[in-house]
Amino acid sequence: MNTHIDTHMETKSIDTAQRAKVDTHSYSNRISPLANTLLVIMFTLLSIVCLYPLLLVISVSFTDEQAILTHGYNIFPKVFSLDSYRYLFQDADKIWRGYGVTITVTVVGTIGSLLLTSLLAFPISRQDMPYRNFLAFAVFFTMLFSGGLVPWYLTYSTAGLKNTLWALIIPHLVAPFNVIIMRTFFANTIPVSLIESAKIDGAGEFRIFGRIVLPLSLPVMATIGLFQTLSYWNDWFPSSVFISNNNLVSLQYLMYKVIYNIQYLNSGMVDATVAGSAAASIPTETVRMAMAIIGVGPIIFVYPFLQKYFVKGLTVGAVKG
Repeated sequence: MNTHIDTHMETKSIDTAQRAKVDTHSYSNRISPLANTLLVIMFTLLSIVCLYPLLLVISVSFTDEQAILTHGYNIFPKVFSLDSYRYLFQDADKIWRGYGVTITVTVVGTIGSLLLTSLLAFPISRQDMPYRNFLAFAVFFTMLFSGGLVPWYLTYSTAGLKNTLWALIIPHLVAPFNVIIMRTFFANTIPVSLIESAKIDGAGEFRIFGRIVLPLSLPVMATIGLFQTLSYWNDWFPSSVFISNNNLVSLQYLMYKVIYNIQYLNSGMVDATVAGSAAASIPTETVRMAMAIIGVGPIIFVYPFLQKYFVKGLTVGAVKG
């Protein structure tokens, strides 16, 4: 009798669990399409919010200057015009030269930065590295305090780097924040047992680093590479400090000088008889937008190639496993 009751209760429990499982599954099916729809709507709105400023800048750059003054900014040009681009490309050689300098500095600087950053981050991520804590503190200390602008300028000037591309490359080669991200990634991702096995097989430190560590570190390399690419591409300050040769100025500094010259002509500090006709012929508002498009154009195509590594590089390197 008791056995029959126990069997009946077990059967009833199984039936109840199965019904609960079915109910949960059906509830999941009911809620999932709604959640997906809300997510699609949310990210669609977010994408529109992010894209709208860029589309507005593009639109204004192709709008007639007088239409801008009359109707303001619009997502679609009121009067289509290429005057801003014609004005900028009157001296096209300087723009192409600026592109060449910026691309060279960005490519060389990013590759050099990845190499030096990884060579510094990997040793201080190793538990058997002597003085690793002191070196890590030295890296972190530079995030809090700097030597100042004057010592920074004197260091590069006395080293003979003025009017050279190295003056644009070296200042961003090693960033403390990037070192910390990469060190955390190495410590949490590269198994110690893998390194010890390679040592037992006779591999040296450089072989371990080049044949094992780097191939396993593509996510963090892509992340830091994107950071450095944007940093080099957008930086104009070293050109203003160290470069007096017009053939070596970066694109961003060239754009800055164009904006500054336009503002100076419109400031009223120049004799009206001299600057009047010149200032009147400059499409001031649309030129600014056209310069933004010229400056951001090539670099905007870099992110899609690194996107699949970007989030993983940040999350894996930022959380201790």
